[in-house]
Amino acid sequence: MSDGPFEATIRVAEVEEAEPFPEAEKPKMVKLRLDLGDESLRSAAQLGYHHEVDELVGHQVLCATNLGSVRIAGFDSEALTVGVPGDDGNPVLVTPDEPVPLGGALY
Repeated sequence: MSDGPFEATIRVAEVEEAEPFPEAEKPKMVKLRLDLGDESLRSAAQLGYHHEVDELVGHQVLCATNLGSVRIAGFDSEALTVGVPGDDGNPVLVTPDEPVPLGGALY
C-alpha cells in the first residue's frame, strides 16, 4: 500500500466486466473488473455520467493499484479508476490513445 499520493502506482488495465451499482450512495456508480495482465482487480467508479456501462468492456483505462481497498455498499473496490472532470464536473475516464500492454505503469 502507498504511504502517500505521490507514491501511487498508476497502471493500464482492460475492463473485463462492468455493471451498474445502484446500491452505492453516489449516483452513476459502476462496478468494474479490471484485467492488469498479471492480476485482476475490482473497482467502483462514478462513470455513468459520460460512459454507457455496456460499452466499457474491452476499453483500456488507467487505475491506481496500490492504495489499498475500500468497501462500498458491500463491494470491495481494490483499484481507483482514474478520471478527470468533464465540462459538467462529472468524471470522464483517462485512457491511452492507442492499445498498450496491460499492467504498464504510468511514468
